[in-house]
Amino acid sequence: MKYYATGRRKTSIARVWLMPGEGKIQINRRDAEDYLTRVTNMKFVEQPMHATDTRKQYDVWATAKGGGLSGQAGAVRLGIARALLRVNGEYRPQLKAGGYLTRDARKKERKKYGRRGARARFQFSKR
Repeated sequence: MKYYATGRRKTSIARVWLMPGEGKIQINRRDAEDYLTRVTNMKFVEQPMHATDTRKQYDVWATAKGGGLSGQAGAVRLGIARALLRVNGEYRPQLKAGGYLTRDARKKERKKYGRRGARARFQFSKR
């Protein structure tokens, strides 16, 4: 039985499938350790599974697009959390308490016209 969910973060979108297995995590057909390079990103992805004690019970197969590696890691994390809810609705309290079901809405602010950046202002001149 496969369980599917979608996760998003910044400009990244991840499609995540959970299936019974021994705990392998693959992102874009590569092992997650190789793909995510940073240990912190890998720990971030595993958080929902550790919260529900399902780390060694399910294999994760994910495709991530857009953004950078940390954004993709966040998208995969949300996808895993949502897929775990489909596996068993009783995981909701643990996932909700850890904040794994909340979509992180922070994005890059757009650059404003006539300015150097999103918040930068023109240099003040007294005279």
